[in-house]
Parts: sequence; structure tokens; C-alpha cells
Amino acid sequence: MTVYAVVPVFNRLAMTQSLVVCLHKQILNQPLRMLVVNDGSSDGTAEWLAEQHDVEVLNGDGSLFWGGAVDLALRHLQAKATENDWVLLINNDTTVTEDFIQRLLDTALANAPAAVGSVIRDEADHARLLSIGAQVSAWRLLTRDFLDKAKIVPVSDVVMEVDALSGRGVLFPFAGLNAAGGMRPRVLPHYLADYEVSLRVRKRGWRLLVSTAAAVYSSEDYGNTRRQPSLRDQLFLVRSPLYLPALLVFWWEASNWLQRLTLPLRLPLFLLFPRLRKPQT
Repeated sequence: MTVYAVVPVFNRLAMTQSLVVCLHKQILNQPLRMLVVNDGSSDGTAEWLAEQHDVEVLNGDGSLFWGGAVDLALRHLQAKATENDWVLLINNDTTVTEDFIQRLLDTALANAPAAVGSVIRDEADHARLLSIGAQVSAWRLLTRDFLDKAKIVPVSDVVMEVDALSGRGVLFPFAGLNAAGGMRPRVLPHYLADYEVSLRVRKRGWRLLVSTAAAVYSSEDYGNTRRQPSLRDQLFLVRSPLYLPALLVFWWEASNWLQRLTLPLRLPLFLLFPRLRKPQT
């Protein structure tokens, strides 16, 4: 049983170096292999990675984005990984403690079959939780976090079931990703790609859990995105959180048959009047 750590990167060399150091320090009772997907970085990342002989590198041309980078890694692993192996998806703008992967693995094995994600904690204040996991409302086309971000919570060891898992630090059974059919980078190149693949993994029989004892540490603005000035750009630029093909595919996957029937009506309505998506309090 091997854990393959898949790290998509584009520039931000210092962050990649910091995460690789964290992964080197992992105390794990199973073999760990690092696979970095460098999507056309121009800041010295390629040169530095070439010197890391224990890191396997796959290269893109800058057009992969997150979903494409993970897809490239998963297709590469088809030739070497087995159904008993695990895939850790983790972003390079995070750091983790030395027991991070072992905590995820222990939780996954204790609650099998399951994929297990991590909470996000403030890198400036490790006691402060920024995110636990996604709560998905298909009727309102709304994803929310289970946590009020202003809340201060001590380190604890609680396992929570969530609706979708973030790719910032999540351990998937390789068998689960295979059963789900892997990534869909053509329609989900970036935003929502992680949530969507986790929905399909759940539909194939794996629970989606978060261990609050396993944390990635990141800056508080990890989820902030500068939106483009025009509606056209928001709907059709790949890096936009409102990229229309991704929205359509994600909410189709998240919906039951009745919600799918009404999706063509609700999606434009909520895009034009986003206040209607807010849940009643």
C-alpha cells in the first residue's frame, strides 16, 4: 500500500519548496511517493524540481490548470498504482505537520470505505479554523462551509461527514477515483473540479469525511478570488469561479432528477439575482 502525494504547481516556488519539506518530514507507516505536476512555471520551479531526485515530475505547458494537472497525474499512476493505494491531493500554498498523512490514512481505514479531507487552519494562528468542509444545497445552487470562519476552535479529533471535499488536502483511495472515472478537465479545468470528483466518488460507495485533527495551514485569503469586470468574463474564463461549463456539470452531478429538470431555469435566475440563493435564517 503506497500513498502518492500529487501536487499541482504553477510558479510560487517558495511555497512548493516549503510543502516538499513538509512531505519529506511525514511520519507514515506506508511508503510515500511525491508526484509534482509543473504546469509551465517560469520562476525557477522546473530547475529546482530537476534537482529533487526523490520527486517525480510531470510537466504541462500552462494550460492544465488544477483539474488538468490532477488528471495528468492520475493517468500517469494508472501504470504503477494498485487498487490498494492512496492518492493525496494537496496544494502548494499549504503546510502540514509531520503526522498529517498518517491521521488521514488512519481515519480512512477506520471508516472504510471513505475518502478523508482535512480542515484548513490559519497559518498565523493555528487554533483558528478557516474551513471544515462543504455543505451543498442543490436547490439553491449554493455551497457553504460548515464553519463560521470567525470562530476560534482548539485542536480536536472529530470526524465529520461532509457533502464534498476540497482538493487542498484530501486522501482518496485510488480505487475510488478509478470507480468515479477520474477527473473531467475539459469541463472542470479549475474551480469545482475537486468538489465534483468527490461527489462521484461518494456515489460509487465511498463516504466523504473530514478529520478535524488533520489540518492544512494556509493564509486566511485562500478562497479569495478577483472576479473579472464583465459578466462574460466571469462566465467564460477558465479561472473564474463562475465558469459556466463547470457550474453546469457540477450542479448536474450534485442534483437529483427533479433538480436537474429545473436546473436550466434556476441557474440563469441565480446568476442574475444571486441574493435569491441565500438560505433563509
